[in-house]
Amino acid sequence: MPADAWAVQLAVRGSSHPDASRGAEQGNDSQDPLLRGQMAGHSLGRIDDTLLVREAQRGNRAAFEELVRHYDQAVLRLAMHLTGSEHEAQDIYQDAFLKAYKSVGNFRFECSFYTWIYRIVTNLCLDHLRKKQVRKEDAPVAVDAQGEAYDVLAQVPDGRAGANPERDLMRRELGTRINHALDKLTPRERMVFELKHYQGLKLRTVGEILNTTEETAKNTLFRATQKLRGSLADMR
Repeated sequence: MPADAWAVQLAVRGSSHPDASRGAEQGNDSQDPLLRGQMAGHSLGRIDDTLLVREAQRGNRAAFEELVRHYDQAVLRLAMHLTGSEHEAQDIYQDAFLKAYKSVGNFRFECSFYTWIYRIVTNLCLDHLRKKQVRKEDAPVAVDAQGEAYDVLAQVPDGRAGANPERDLMRRELGTRINHALDKLTPRERMVFELKHYQGLKLRTVGEILNTTEETAKNTLFRATQKLRGSLADMR
Protein backbone atom coordinates (compact mmCIF):
# COMPACT_ATOMS: atom_id res chain seq x y z
CA MET A 1 0.00 0.00 0.00
CA PRO A 2 1.40 3.47 -0.83
CA ALA A 3 2.82 5.52 2.03
CA ASP A 4 0.05 8.12 1.71
CA ALA A 5 -2.60 5.41 2.01
CA TRP A 6 -0.97 4.11 5.16
CA ALA A 7 -0.88 7.63 6.58
CA VAL A 8 -4.60 8.11 5.93
CA GLN A 9 -5.37 4.70 7.40
CA LEU A 10 -3.64 5.75 10.60
CA ALA A 11 -5.48 9.07 10.52
CA VAL A 12 -8.82 7.31 10.13
CA ARG A 13 -8.08 4.98 13.00
CA GLY A 14 -7.00 7.89 15.16
CA SER A 15 -10.06 9.99 14.35
CA SER A 16 -12.42 7.38 15.76
CA HIS A 17 -10.53 7.23 19.04
CA PRO A 18 -12.33 9.02 21.93
CA ASP A 19 -9.35 11.31 22.44
CA ALA A 20 -9.15 12.38 18.80
CA SER A 21 -11.95 14.95 18.88
CA ARG A 22 -10.63 16.25 22.18
CA GLY A 23 -7.25 16.85 20.57
CA ALA A 24 -8.87 18.68 17.66
CA GLU A 25 -10.81 20.90 20.04
CA GLN A 26 -7.62 21.80 21.85
CA GLY A 27 -5.97 22.75 18.54
CA ASN A 28 -3.37 20.02 18.07
CA ASP A 29 -0.14 20.91 16.32
CA SER A 30 -0.84 18.68 13.30
CA GLN A 31 -3.71 20.84 12.08
CA ASP A 32 -2.85 23.00 9.07
CA PRO A 33 -2.48 26.75 9.89
CA LEU A 34 -4.95 27.63 7.11
CA LEU A 35 -7.53 25.32 8.65
CA ARG A 36 -6.95 26.77 12.10
CA GLY A 37 -7.53 30.23 10.66
CA GLN A 38 -10.73 29.15 8.96
CA MET A 39 -11.88 27.37 12.13
CA ALA A 40 -11.47 30.58 14.12
CA GLY A 41 -13.98 32.26 11.82
CA HIS A 42 -16.68 29.61 12.38
CA SER A 43 -18.72 30.04 15.52
CA LEU A 44 -19.77 26.38 15.49
CA GLY A 45 -16.18 25.21 15.14
CA ARG A 46 -16.84 23.31 11.88
CA ILE A 47 -15.14 24.11 8.59
CA ASP A 48 -17.23 24.02 5.42
CA ASP A 49 -16.92 20.73 3.54
CA THR A 50 -16.40 22.50 0.22
CA LEU A 51 -13.31 24.29 1.53
CA LEU A 52 -11.95 21.06 2.98
CA VAL A 53 -12.49 19.13 -0.25
CA ARG A 54 -10.78 21.83 -2.32
CA GLU A 55 -7.84 21.86 0.07
CA ALA A 56 -7.67 18.05 0.04
CA GLN A 57 -7.61 18.14 -3.75
CA ARG A 58 -4.56 20.40 -3.52
CA GLY A 59 -2.81 17.72 -1.46
CA ASN A 60 -3.57 19.13 1.99
CA ARG A 61 -3.67 16.00 4.15
CA ALA A 62 -4.88 17.92 7.22
CA ALA A 63 -7.97 18.97 5.27
CA PHE A 64 -8.81 15.37 4.47
CA GLU A 65 -8.25 14.37 8.09
CA GLU A 66 -10.78 17.06 9.06
CA LEU A 67 -13.30 15.53 6.63
CA VAL A 68 -12.70 12.18 8.28
CA ARG A 69 -13.43 13.73 11.67
CA HIS A 70 -16.68 15.16 10.30
CA TYR A 71 -18.01 11.83 9.08
CA ASP A 72 -16.12 8.97 10.72
CA GLN A 73 -18.80 8.08 13.27
CA ALA A 74 -21.65 8.35 10.76
CA VAL A 75 -19.78 6.12 8.31
CA LEU A 76 -19.00 3.53 10.97
CA ARG A 77 -22.61 3.44 12.20
CA LEU A 78 -23.91 3.03 8.64
CA ALA A 79 -21.46 0.22 7.87
CA MET A 80 -22.26 -1.47 11.19
CA HIS A 81 -25.98 -1.38 10.54
CA LEU A 82 -25.78 -2.53 6.93
CA THR A 83 -23.36 -5.40 7.56
CA GLY A 84 -24.54 -6.43 11.01
CA SER A 85 -20.93 -7.16 11.96
CA GLU A 86 -18.55 -5.01 13.96
CA HIS A 87 -15.48 -6.53 12.30
CA GLU A 88 -16.85 -6.20 8.76
CA ALA A 89 -18.03 -2.66 9.46
CA GLN A 90 -14.53 -1.67 10.58
CA ASP A 91 -13.09 -3.07 7.34
CA ILE A 92 -15.62 -1.19 5.21
CA TYR A 93 -15.06 1.96 7.26
CA GLN A 94 -11.34 1.81 6.53
CA ASP A 95 -11.84 0.95 2.86
CA ALA A 96 -14.36 3.76 2.38
CA PHE A 97 -12.05 6.52 3.59
CA LEU A 98 -9.04 5.09 1.79
CA LYS A 99 -11.06 4.99 -1.43
CA ALA A 100 -12.30 8.54 -0.79
CA TYR A 101 -8.72 9.72 -0.22
CA LYS A 102 -7.53 8.18 -3.47
CA SER A 103 -10.53 9.53 -5.41
CA VAL A 104 -11.00 12.98 -3.88
CA GLY A 105 -9.22 14.55 -6.85
CA ASN A 106 -12.08 13.34 -9.07
CA PHE A 107 -14.79 14.88 -6.87
CA ARG A 108 -16.71 17.35 -9.06
CA PHE A 109 -19.06 18.93 -6.46
CA GLU A 110 -22.12 17.59 -8.32
CA CYS A 111 -23.40 16.38 -4.96
CA SER A 112 -22.45 16.99 -1.34
CA PHE A 113 -19.42 15.27 0.17
CA TYR A 114 -21.88 13.64 2.59
CA THR A 115 -23.75 12.02 -0.32
CA TRP A 116 -20.48 11.03 -1.97
CA ILE A 117 -18.99 9.28 1.06
CA TYR A 118 -22.32 7.55 1.76
CA ARG A 119 -22.34 6.35 -1.86
CA ILE A 120 -18.89 4.85 -1.39
CA VAL A 121 -19.95 3.09 1.82
CA THR A 122 -23.19 1.72 0.39
CA ASN A 123 -21.43 0.45 -2.74
CA LEU A 124 -18.89 -1.36 -0.57
CA CYS A 125 -21.72 -2.81 1.52
CA LEU A 126 -23.62 -3.86 -1.62
CA ASP A 127 -20.55 -5.72 -2.86
CA HIS A 128 -20.18 -7.32 0.55
CA LEU A 129 -23.81 -8.44 0.72
CA ARG A 130 -23.73 -9.83 -2.80
CA LYS A 131 -20.69 -11.94 -1.97
CA LYS A 132 -22.33 -13.08 1.23
CA GLN A 133 -25.56 -14.55 -0.13
CA VAL A 134 -26.43 -16.45 3.03
CA ARG A 135 -25.66 -14.95 6.40
CA LYS A 136 -24.23 -17.35 8.95
CA GLU A 137 -25.21 -15.20 11.91
CA ASP A 138 -28.68 -14.53 13.23
CA ALA A 139 -27.58 -11.25 14.78
CA PRO A 140 -24.60 -8.90 14.71
CA VAL A 141 -21.66 -10.70 16.32
CA ALA A 142 -18.11 -9.94 17.28
CA VAL A 143 -15.25 -11.91 18.82
CA ASP A 144 -13.88 -11.20 22.29
CA ALA A 145 -10.28 -11.45 23.49
CA GLN A 146 -10.70 -15.20 24.12
CA GLY A 147 -11.93 -15.81 20.58
CA GLU A 148 -15.52 -16.40 21.65
CA ALA A 149 -18.35 -14.95 19.55
CA TYR A 150 -20.93 -12.74 21.26
CA ASP A 151 -24.05 -10.84 20.20
CA VAL A 152 -23.20 -7.15 19.87
CA LEU A 153 -26.78 -6.01 20.46
CA ALA A 154 -27.06 -8.19 23.56
CA GLN A 155 -24.18 -6.28 25.15
CA VAL A 156 -26.10 -3.00 25.04
CA PRO A 157 -27.81 -2.52 28.43
CA ASP A 158 -31.49 -1.64 28.47
CA GLY A 159 -31.73 1.35 30.79
CA ARG A 160 -35.42 1.98 30.24
CA ALA A 161 -37.73 2.04 33.22
CA GLY A 162 -39.36 -1.34 33.77
CA ALA A 163 -36.84 -3.24 31.66
CA ASN A 164 -36.71 -6.93 32.51
CA PRO A 165 -35.09 -10.12 31.15
CA GLU A 166 -38.33 -11.40 29.61
CA ARG A 167 -38.91 -8.19 27.69
CA ASP A 168 -35.25 -8.13 26.65
CA LEU A 169 -35.56 -11.69 25.33
CA MET A 170 -38.65 -10.75 23.33
CA ARG A 171 -36.82 -7.76 21.91
CA ARG A 172 -33.91 -9.95 20.77
CA GLU A 173 -36.26 -12.53 19.27
CA LEU A 174 -38.07 -9.79 17.37
CA GLY A 175 -34.74 -8.44 16.17
CA THR A 176 -33.76 -11.91 14.95
CA ARG A 177 -37.04 -12.27 13.03
CA ILE A 178 -36.54 -8.88 11.41
CA ASN A 179 -32.95 -9.76 10.49
CA HIS A 180 -34.14 -12.98 8.86
CA ALA A 181 -36.77 -11.04 6.92
CA LEU A 182 -34.19 -8.48 5.78
CA ASP A 183 -31.94 -11.32 4.61
CA LYS A 184 -34.64 -12.36 2.13
CA LEU A 185 -34.42 -9.01 0.34
CA THR A 186 -32.04 -8.43 -2.54
CA PRO A 187 -28.96 -6.40 -1.54
CA ARG A 188 -30.33 -3.28 -3.26
CA GLU A 189 -33.81 -3.68 -1.69
CA ARG A 190 -32.25 -4.01 1.73
CA MET A 191 -30.01 -1.01 1.14
CA VAL A 192 -32.93 1.22 0.11
CA PHE A 193 -35.10 0.06 3.02
CA GLU A 194 -32.39 0.61 5.62
CA LEU A 195 -31.26 3.98 4.25
CA LYS A 196 -34.88 5.19 4.27
CA HIS A 197 -36.13 3.76 7.56
CA TYR A 198 -33.01 3.31 9.69
CA GLN A 199 -30.94 6.24 8.48
CA GLY A 200 -33.97 8.50 7.97
CA LEU A 201 -32.90 9.70 4.53
CA LYS A 202 -35.26 11.09 1.92
CA LEU A 203 -35.84 8.93 -1.15
CA ARG A 204 -34.25 11.59 -3.34
CA THR A 205 -31.08 11.34 -1.26
CA VAL A 206 -31.26 7.54 -1.29
CA GLY A 207 -31.48 7.67 -5.08
CA GLU A 208 -28.44 9.97 -5.25
CA ILE A 209 -26.43 7.72 -2.96
CA LEU A 210 -27.27 4.62 -5.01
CA ASN A 211 -26.73 6.54 -8.26
CA THR A 212 -30.31 6.05 -9.42
CA THR A 213 -33.53 8.07 -9.61
CA GLU A 214 -35.91 8.90 -6.79
CA GLU A 215 -38.67 7.00 -8.63
CA THR A 216 -36.52 3.87 -8.88
CA ALA A 217 -35.67 4.12 -5.18
CA LYS A 218 -39.39 4.49 -4.41
CA ASN A 219 -40.27 1.38 -6.43
CA THR A 220 -37.46 -0.59 -4.79
CA LEU A 221 -38.68 0.48 -1.35
CA PHE A 222 -42.22 -0.64 -2.25
CA ARG A 223 -40.98 -4.12 -3.25
CA ALA A 224 -38.89 -4.39 -0.10
CA THR A 225 -41.82 -3.37 2.11
CA GLN A 226 -44.14 -5.88 0.45
CA LYS A 227 -41.63 -8.70 0.98
CA LEU A 228 -41.12 -7.76 4.62
CA ARG A 229 -44.85 -7.65 5.25
CA GLY A 230 -45.16 -11.13 3.78
CA SER A 231 -42.28 -12.47 5.89
CA LEU A 232 -43.62 -10.94 9.11
CA ALA A 233 -47.35 -11.49 8.44
CA ASP A 234 -47.73 -13.96 11.33
CA MET A 235 -46.54 -11.33 13.82
CA ARG A 236 -49.51 -9.00 13.27
